[in-house]
Amino acid sequence: MPTRYSDNEHDSNLVIDLMFLQSGSNELDNHLIHSNCRLFSNHVSLAITIPIVEKYINTSQQSIVKDSNEEISFIKDLTSLFRSISTSVISDIVSLDQTVNKFTKAIEIAWKKNAKTINITKHSKSWWDDSCSRDLETYRSLKRLED
Repeated sequence: MPTRYSDNEHDSNLVIDLMFLQSGSNELDNHLIHSNCRLFSNHVSLAITIPIVEKYINTSQQSIVKDSNEEISFIKDLTSLFRSISTSVISDIVSLDQTVNKFTKAIEIAWKKNAKTINITKHSKSWWDDSCSRDLETYRSLKRLED
């Protein structure tokens, strides 16, 4: 449908205004062309409704906090594991595979013992850090000097 109407009745109406939408999408193909709302313009109004909804990411993962007691315990468990599994019996692919599987299982057990489940949301990691605080303080100092 035309979105630009010519002032000259001998010229044809043209489509020169564009909206890029997602065809078949209920959320991103909800548009209107207001052909009766031109007022003093030769262009019609185009409108698209884009829903903005609160997203909650319900995800969890296992984690060990750096420098925590759990990390110390995990490292001790791994150290004991590496000392306890004999690698001198590895003589072929089958024994290598068995040894690697023992390592893998032992690491999984140590991880499950020491890791904690944390829920990840869009607010889990703050973007504000020390450099932001320094920059804000610099900005405030400069504003005080200007005043």
